[in-house]
Amino acid sequence: MSRSGFPVVVAAPSGTGKTTVCRELVSRDAGLSFSVSHTTRRHRDGEVDGRDYHFVSQPNFEGLIADEAFLEWAVYNGNRYGTSWQALEARLGEGLDVLLEIEVQGARQVRERRHDARLIFLLPPSSAALRERLIARGTDTAAEIDRRLEVARGELASAPDFDYAVVNDDLQRCVSSLEEILAAERGQQVRALRAAFDPVDALDRLRERDAAAGGE
Repeated sequence: MSRSGFPVVVAAPSGTGKTTVCRELVSRDAGLSFSVSHTTRRHRDGEVDGRDYHFVSQPNFEGLIADEAFLEWAVYNGNRYGTSWQALEARLGEGLDVLLEIEVQGARQVRERRHDARLIFLLPPSSAALRERLIARGTDTAAEIDRRLEVARGELASAPDFDYAVVNDDLQRCVSSLEEILAAERGQQVRALRAAFDPVDALDRLRERDAAAGGE
């Protein structure tokens, strides 16, 4: 008997590397489909409309909100992002699990509206590492990086609202951890992994690392 798929939410502060992690995870898992979000931000070099995002104008986005087309939507760094119901339900109906790479604000909405969703929070190894990654990305000014780090502090406080928290200190190790989580959720054998990737414990360890290093 075929099963229905479930939504898998992955959220993280900007610069944590969630896009890279999500793309690698989807490439490894034939039972996982990537949900392409809508956004009003300008596309970056190398991004493709319809693959990375559906790039739309502010009026078009507002029209979709008015039509109640979004499962979730949020404003981040002055731009709007949203996941359409259509993008989610079509794939779930095929028995696929659907990966939503979204902002923390949107994750809260998914939790309220889809009780079958599994929420995973990605943590940076440290606040200093997060700053270094944002600088290395080369897409933001110093002021924008400071603003993103300030937003990140607030987002990190939301980690305990998630089912799991995984540290992205190494891409392959992080993706393997997410594979373990998905396998456990599909097999309904989650107790051990929910304890191993407990968000409160993970956040406490991050704060300890920051304190030992002098912190942000």
